[in-house]
Order: sequence, then structure tokens, then C-alpha cells
Amino acid sequence: MGLFDRFIRSSVGKGDSGADSAAPASVKASAMRDVLCAPVSGRVIRMADVPDPVFSQEVLGKGCAIWPDTDIVYAPLSGSITVVMGHAVGISGDDGTEVLVHIGVDTVDMNGAGFTGFVKTGDHVDAGQPLIRMDRLAIRAAGHPDCVVLAVSNTDSFADVELAVEGEVSVLAGSPVVTVRRS
Repeated sequence: MGLFDRFIRSSVGKGDSGADSAAPASVKASAMRDVLCAPVSGRVIRMADVPDPVFSQEVLGKGCAIWPDTDIVYAPLSGSITVVMGHAVGISGDDGTEVLVHIGVDTVDMNGAGFTGFVKTGDHVDAGQPLIRMDRLAIRAAGHPDCVVLAVSNTDSFADVELAVEGEVSVLAGSPVVTVRRS
């Protein structure tokens, strides 16, 4: 898993309290090989515009972020859950794409407060399946931006990772937002 694998090793167990049985319904996802779906409904922004240098400089991978309109975060692709950190989930996709879905900026400081998980490490998820419920008011009250980042953590394994939509457009959860291009 490369860079993300090192990140996971330092975070395993943090916020991994297991799945909540009261998960909301899945959304219809336009899932297909090499296409990542929006993990939340809202306004798409380019990774360079995320208000955090680790994401904006693509240290954890290329992708995008979404300023959310809703509180449920969904799986952007089908795969296995590799890590659950309360505010973030790692997924190893069935197609070899590895992603990090990270809610907010500096929300690790919230120690899991404001987040309800619906999955646990080792689960297999389908694109559009609920991952986390976030309390956007609690995130803002803690002084953190609530954008939801979708980063391809194994970006170096692909020829490119690109937005599938124009930046600054509104999307529904489950609609295509990022494509990976293989060599």
C-alpha cells in the first residue's frame, strides 16, 4: 500500500470501535472499474483547494474533496476496509485502487466524537454502502472544516488520477467524481 500503509500502521486501532448496526440505506452508485464515486453529496473541489497542506499537496494521493450537504459518507468503490479511524476509512478496492476517505481537516483532534461508524476493519463493502455518519455541527463547533477528502493512496501505481467532473460542481453521493488511468 505504500505511503498509506505506513500511515495505517501508525493508526490501527484508533477509533476502530466496530460497526454500528443502525446503518442507513445504501445509495445507488455508478460503480465501475477505475471510477470512484462521490462519498457524499455536495460541492466538489480540487485537491489543491483543500484547506490542509497534506491533502492540497497530494502527500496522501491525488483525488478531490467535497463540501458536504449531508451527514452520511458512503463507500466510493467496492473493496475491503483496511482501517477505521472514526473520522476516516481506508479501502482496498476490488480493482486494486486504494483510497482514503477522510472527513474534515484536523478532525483527528476530536478523538472520534461526532462520528458514528457503520463498518469495521476487514469488512467488504459495496460502492454506495454507508461508512460513517458525521455530525457536521460538532465538526464546525470544534473549529474544523468539514470537507470530505477522497484520496487515491496508491496514486503512484497509476498513469494518472483525474477529476471526472468539473471542479466546483454539485454532485450526489454515488455519482462518478474521480477516474484512475492505468498505464
